[in-house]
Amino acid sequence: MNSTALNRSSVRLPTLAEIRAERARRTAERERQRIAEDVEGIRARSQSLEGFIREHWRVLEPTRPLKIGWALRAMCQHLEAVTEGRIQFLLITVPPGMMKSLVLVFWTAWEWGPCGRPDLQTLATSYSQPNVLRDNLKLRRLIDSAQYQAAWPMKLRGDQNAKGKFENTGNGFSEARPFSSMTGGRGDRVKVDDPHSTETAESDAERKTAVRIFREGITDRLNDITSSAMVIIMQRLHQRDIAAVAMELDLGFVHLNLPMEFEEERTDKDGKKTGGPSRTYIDGELFFEDPRTQEGELLFPERFPRAEVDRLKRAKGSYAYAGQYQQRPTPRDGGTFKREWFEVVEAAPAISAARKVRRWDFAATDPKEKTSSDPDYTVGLLLGEVAGIYYVLDVVRDQVSPAGVERMLTNTARQDGRTIKVRIPQDPGAAGKSNAAHQIKLLAGWDIKAALESGSKEVRATPVEAQAEAGNIKLVSGPWVAAFLDEIAEFPNAKHDDQVDALSGAFAELVTGSTYNLGNAL
Repeated sequence: MNSTALNRSSVRLPTLAEIRAERARRTAERERQRIAEDVEGIRARSQSLEGFIREHWRVLEPTRPLKIGWALRAMCQHLEAVTEGRIQFLLITVPPGMMKSLVLVFWTAWEWGPCGRPDLQTLATSYSQPNVLRDNLKLRRLIDSAQYQAAWPMKLRGDQNAKGKFENTGNGFSEARPFSSMTGGRGDRVKVDDPHSTETAESDAERKTAVRIFREGITDRLNDITSSAMVIIMQRLHQRDIAAVAMELDLGFVHLNLPMEFEEERTDKDGKKTGGPSRTYIDGELFFEDPRTQEGELLFPERFPRAEVDRLKRAKGSYAYAGQYQQRPTPRDGGTFKREWFEVVEAAPAISAARKVRRWDFAATDPKEKTSSDPDYTVGLLLGEVAGIYYVLDVVRDQVSPAGVERMLTNTARQDGRTIKVRIPQDPGAAGKSNAAHQIKLLAGWDIKAALESGSKEVRATPVEAQAEAGNIKLVSGPWVAAFLDEIAEFPNAKHDDQVDALSGAFAELVTGSTYNLGNAL
């Protein structure tokens, strides 16, 4: 072998990992050069919050293109007014998916850097601890980025640089806390991002707890009551949510309301008709006016075109869409369900026993010990399904004693026959388990199971609402129909909701089989 061939064979080729590392190094070097050559331009283009977002979008979202619309500009302009001291308390109600969380992340970085306020101390909160920690990490990543550091050099303190709280050497910090744990923290900026969960806002207990935390634990979290500021940004979930309370208490909030679709006529929480675009005022002067004029005109068509909005409306149902997307948490015509959604038919088609279930909702109190003139009902609802259409076949309903409940349960089961599944609720705790076990023994030989219920009645009814609005739930004519329609049309504000709860449980059983056999658990 000659020397040339020997030299060639001894040359080591780089590995794939080494090639990739070298490419990454060269890309990073080109990026550093670009930043160094354009640092003054970056500063100049970042004087507005919108400009800052445009300049730094790739830092947080390198693969997703930025879409700017007038709604995002409106949010930026109102946050700029907070920075300028023109707005102290800002409430933004906006649909999901409008970049509201990211806007708050960019806003803090913009105040620290381009606005020259690294001393600002920020307290951020959300109902979801993972979400608020996620956004705090994004803020830290943005501050640490090469582009930001080149334009606004800023050191983060090594002794306080955790995902839940980090400080800069200018005495500023960003602290992330769950909404349920706000006691003790204070800030020059208090950012509240979605204080309610969509899963629990319909629960009176959960919602009232959140409102109490807001009133007792959030409103006094400002470092300086005269110059510090609070921003709440959220989707509406209930007529008595934190947005409603903040406005009702007259705390001085400027309210930027951004519904997904423009409505020439809206109904406020008191049922009064209001019309025209939403507006904000600062010191009595018009600051912002929704530019839309046509009924149904979209908020952010660049991100949510008409086809996507229509799909969301079908999926959500009118009740959820009215609150989360239209920022008026009741449909225009009233409650969760409408009478016209439920077609009454003379008979149902043939339905196999496997697709039928009798679901019970037992009264919590004995009528003999009633504390009102109209105690709760015990209800047994028979639901069947064929070809994606659900038929309420029968409802038995009465105000009876515990012994009467047992008679209703056994008599109805005998009339239905052993081929019909029976599902009963189980209250939490040992007593509830024991009571369910006793009722199961009464129907030995039947397919009977107990279900632990979770979430509020309103949350459990949400899947039923979507199917009802689509016309997929029909009622078989019977003497029970009138009372059923009266109750469901007034839900969740009706005096009784036993039939709705029974329907929700029956629907869940047919869709997911969300029960378990108590006998196997004993």
